[in-house]
Amino acid sequence: MSCDSLDEEKQQAFQDFVQNFSPPLSVYEDKFNHKIYQHPNFGDLPAEYLTFVRSVKQQLDLFREESIPLMTASTTLGQKYATINASITIEHEGKDLTPQQAGKLLDAQDRELRRRVWEKLSKRRAQDQEAIEDIFDEMIQLRHKIALQAGFDTYTDYRFVDRGRFDYTIKDTHDFHQAVEQVVKPVCEWFHQERKAALGVETLRPYDLQVDIFGSEPLAPFQTAQELFEGAERILTRLKPELGEMLRIMDERGFMDLGSRKGKMPGGYNYPLMETGIPFVFMNAAGSTSDVITLLHESGHAVHSFLTRDVPLSQRNPPSEVAELAAMTMEMLCLDKYDEFYPDPADRSRAQKNQLYRCISVLSWIAAVDAFQQWVYDHPGHSREERAQAWQELYVRFHGETVDWTGYEPFLHGQWLKQSHIFEHPFYYIEYGLAQLGALAIWKNYRTDPGTCLQNYLSALSLGYTKTIPEIYEAAGIKFDFSEAYVAQSVNDCFEAYKSW
Repeated sequence: MSCDSLDEEKQQAFQDFVQNFSPPLSVYEDKFNHKIYQHPNFGDLPAEYLTFVRSVKQQLDLFREESIPLMTASTTLGQKYATINASITIEHEGKDLTPQQAGKLLDAQDRELRRRVWEKLSKRRAQDQEAIEDIFDEMIQLRHKIALQAGFDTYTDYRFVDRGRFDYTIKDTHDFHQAVEQVVKPVCEWFHQERKAALGVETLRPYDLQVDIFGSEPLAPFQTAQELFEGAERILTRLKPELGEMLRIMDERGFMDLGSRKGKMPGGYNYPLMETGIPFVFMNAAGSTSDVITLLHESGHAVHSFLTRDVPLSQRNPPSEVAELAAMTMEMLCLDKYDEFYPDPADRSRAQKNQLYRCISVLSWIAAVDAFQQWVYDHPGHSREERAQAWQELYVRFHGETVDWTGYEPFLHGQWLKQSHIFEHPFYYIEYGLAQLGALAIWKNYRTDPGTCLQNYLSALSLGYTKTIPEIYEAAGIKFDFSEAYVAQSVNDCFEAYKSW
């Protein structure tokens, strides 16, 4: 369905699944959980089943049959949002370009070209804003009712429990937000000043944020999706031959859809297939450096799927804080093998520095998205004007005010609309930030002792969800920590590497 959103038969099949299969399935899952819980030996399961036991109890506490129609309606709205997003194209020089293809032009050194393309994309997205905000307004009310039916005051509180966040609290997320504001924002403002000086502009505009400041021409790491696959396969083979073999198996099965095309939904994902343990990878490659990073990221998820294929189903799927650690760490472990895509040392250095910049700057976006969702669901009766104002304040809180949005204020107010997680997977986002800190810590260990570090990383992934999040992070040789001191340590180490690369 996501590979071809314009196919009405596939869309209908998805809707049939959501409306006619998932609802009765959730009822049977609840009955099954009751059988497990009521078994006389349930309380005697050994310690290695802790994560399973607490998940069963949590699901029993949360399940409300009367919430099923609300959840179905919310999922259907999420699909409607995705379909709208997948239809977005802009015209440039007589060609229709997807956002991914158009986004490549934002790497151009020609500032006027960047401005035109950025404005076209922003205006095109704005055409759908009212329809998308209608969807979101309805989602908020549905999700608020789900929370109330489960005995929670807000969907923020409900979703925190629903996502299985046993190993940290909502207060911890607030501490993370504060740490990003205090530690990451000043570094991002430093990056912006560096960018402004390198580009030779008096003010930094939103269409100046993607262009590479280290070279005269955009990097072109590959031309076709096949070249992208082959480069990633070589990198993973160099890291460990078995990892490259995993990608080859997926490719041979036709389980990789990498190129961008009209009607294909935006974004990227790895979808585990439970019977074989061979996953499917989806993305929208258009020939950019970010595409390389995306495939390496999804390859981390894919490796995780392979490594857990023999873990019992009840403990196979780790929480997102662990799943994203697998993916974001893979990005970093491949950093020293960029010569597969960038044989020229100067190009390779540019790509590596851009990745380090991204590792830090993305934390500001993650904090903004998470804090925004908390505000939205803590204030379910808000107006659209209040929502736009809340987003702008949070954006500035975590990104600073170096970028000049004068004349583009409506586009700033709608920046959050392009983040699909907010619509399709609510509150699934802070995990990227927590995992990014872990990935930076593993990368630091890798530079000191690559062999031991890689073995620890793969061993940790092999655990599936047989251990708690802190225990899995410990197995990887790091701490599960996002205090301000730890954020500062991780970010400053990455920042120093960036400056000295």
